[in-house]
Amino acid sequence: MSTASSHRHRDVHLSADTRAALLLEEMTLEEKCAQLTAVWPWKLIDADGADGEGADEFLKTPPGHIPAMSADDPNRIARMTGAIQRQFVTRTRLGIPALIHQEALNGLMAGGHMVFPTAIGLAAGFSPELVREMTDLIRRQMRRLGYGQALSPVMDVALDPRWGRVHETYGEDPYLCAAFSVAYTRGLQGENLSDGVIATAKHFLGYGLASGGINLSAYEGGDRRTRDLFAYPFEAAIQLAGLRSVMNSYGDVDGVPAGVSREVLTDLLRDTLGFEGFVSSDYDTVKQVVTRQRAAATPGEAARLAITAGLDVELPVPFAYGEALVEEVRSGRLDEQAVDACVLRVLRAKFELGLFENPYPQEHIDVAAIAGEGRELSAELARRAVVLVENDGILPLDRQGLTVGVIGPHADAAWLQFPTYAYPSWRDAVKAVDLGEALTMVGGETPQTAWNKAIFTSEDSDTFARERYGTRPLHEEIAEFAGTVLTEPGSTLTRELGESAAERVADIAARSDVVALGGASLWFNGERTEGEGSDSADIALPEAQTRLAEAVAATGKPHVVVLFQGRAYTLPEVVRRAAAIVVAPYGGPFGPKAVAEVLFGAVNPSGRLPYSIPRHTGQIPVYHHQKSGTGYRNPIPPGTSELYLDMPGTPLYTFGHGLSYTDFTLGDLTCDPETGTQGTVRIATTVTNTGATEGATVVQLYVRVNTSGVTRPAQQLAGFCRVELIAGEARCVTFELAAAQLGYTNAAREFAVEPAKVDFFLGFDADDRRVEGTFELVGEKRVLTSAERSFLSEAAAEHA
Repeated sequence: MSTASSHRHRDVHLSADTRAALLLEEMTLEEKCAQLTAVWPWKLIDADGADGEGADEFLKTPPGHIPAMSADDPNRIARMTGAIQRQFVTRTRLGIPALIHQEALNGLMAGGHMVFPTAIGLAAGFSPELVREMTDLIRRQMRRLGYGQALSPVMDVALDPRWGRVHETYGEDPYLCAAFSVAYTRGLQGENLSDGVIATAKHFLGYGLASGGINLSAYEGGDRRTRDLFAYPFEAAIQLAGLRSVMNSYGDVDGVPAGVSREVLTDLLRDTLGFEGFVSSDYDTVKQVVTRQRAAATPGEAARLAITAGLDVELPVPFAYGEALVEEVRSGRLDEQAVDACVLRVLRAKFELGLFENPYPQEHIDVAAIAGEGRELSAELARRAVVLVENDGILPLDRQGLTVGVIGPHADAAWLQFPTYAYPSWRDAVKAVDLGEALTMVGGETPQTAWNKAIFTSEDSDTFARERYGTRPLHEEIAEFAGTVLTEPGSTLTRELGESAAERVADIAARSDVVALGGASLWFNGERTEGEGSDSADIALPEAQTRLAEAVAATGKPHVVVLFQGRAYTLPEVVRRAAAIVVAPYGGPFGPKAVAEVLFGAVNPSGRLPYSIPRHTGQIPVYHHQKSGTGYRNPIPPGTSELYLDMPGTPLYTFGHGLSYTDFTLGDLTCDPETGTQGTVRIATTVTNTGATEGATVVQLYVRVNTSGVTRPAQQLAGFCRVELIAGEARCVTFELAAAQLGYTNAAREFAVEPAKVDFFLGFDADDRRVEGTFELVGEKRVLTSAERSFLSEAAAEHA
């Protein structure tokens, strides 16, 4: 092993694979193992960019990655990333740049950059093309600041609303999750990774169905469900968008922690799904194999299990992949070739990103200019995310002289629009740790008070949201339309505020023509109803907020309920009886404005629920694509009127549901009668706006494949098309559905598309069978590799 680099890997005319192999030849075992680890930025530099106390020691065998570095000032971020890269490039033996990562679920998690609605809100808009536009912007922003990897998006299919992280996902349907996962990955990684950012799909696998709905818990599911349902979004992003990184789940899969499961990370992810990138551990994964799951006794054993499973990088700091990994190789317990395979994947990614040629961020950031980037896009995504689920005609509200009472914890709290993985909430959570509060985010519990004092300004959460993003609370946005607005929180998210607050609520309700109520959430600390490590056994709307609704209803005044939520809540009868119900996600800077625009008709609502809302917690799970003969897809037993003795088995509101201020019809169905197992079927219908108002709807295609020998979903979403129509306008919506999209794991455990009768329907939600039909898949059984699969149908709307 040479003491200096030969620089052969610097030849830009060579492929990334060749350059990675050449560089690997020059690395010591210690350098290889370090390349699979990370170090907190404050170990290398101070907040002003000067060397940290431990810099020299870390640079002797430099780690390959730097975790989550952020600040209020983008120029400070650029200075810090630049300072770290100069250390790596100019002061280490081989000059290998670091790969610096950051979160970017709904906007780059860095000060001075736009925030967009949380992921469940993006899904409610049924507009993946706008998410690709969003991540195209995030890509440029991250490259500008020196970031090369985003620990996003979350591709988990969320089937249990007790889980606090539902709002980070794209909902309950694997097809919808795939459509958004592909759009996100394409926008972030770009046409060529040399000017892109690596997307990291979370969390492989089954994380959205943890036992008991409790974060980190085991996933229990057979091979068919795992491949056909939970792997679907990941596989689509791999095959259609070239996904370059995957993050493991914390949970067990079939009794083995996912982070040390060769069946999960190699047999399934690489060999079956065709993944060629690198696997990034979720924070503290390998450590938890020892301390929580007790599947290894020592760091060295955990390292050996993880490396041979296919876990390439340990984040956020080395527990097993540093010195312990070196010792496993030196002792002969681990073949060095297993380490080499992981290092090659990391080095290849760095060459693909162009880090060796361009390791540094932009030298100067125009803070005022970048603060406005994506502003209109964020506002439009927030508008499309608002779902009108009930309306007896009270909405839209009359703008002339109306007195509106805005009651509830969201009434005057702009900062509640920023949930987990949005920069303002992250900032608030980190500052809380410095004050000694508990943080529920795994791997982020250590306070760095001096560092944080330097990178954060002194504003509190609400001031920060108002001054940095222009966010205004709901009552101020409603005041732009109403004659008079009266407001009172009435309660916190989960607690009543006493008799005087109750009296104020009653007084405001009595003096208002219409009353609007609010909903819930927060991040890793403080009072909250959702978030990471913030799960609920009972998903009922908090009792304190139910009592607000009861106080308002007691006046007999018509009222509108606005539920700010990132997952399904079961709704008390008093809320169900409201004149109208609006569901809105955590919409970011323009969430309250979007709600006000919908309430007063400045925007015609077009959002659709990306999850089903159950009637009761006891129904869980209640997702629309349950298998035939399972859950509420069972026939009602003889002699009974419902599946349960005490209530229907169906959800209160189904997936895809959403109302408008105009009306739409479907008709003129046409469909190819048959197609071969290698062919494509064309399904078309005419959608017409029969109302008097311009609006948008989402035409949804659902299929059932009548298979032999295995039970399949009673229905699957197979396509959707958002269509905007003026009053009286009609358009022909056409779906091109490839037979290869209808593959599944058959009775012989082959992934195949087989001859079958396929039933389908088109409608405006998962229970809306406006038009129905069938077609035949004919010909020979076709066994499919991942590369031969089709994942997303083609949909188009043309003038009828």
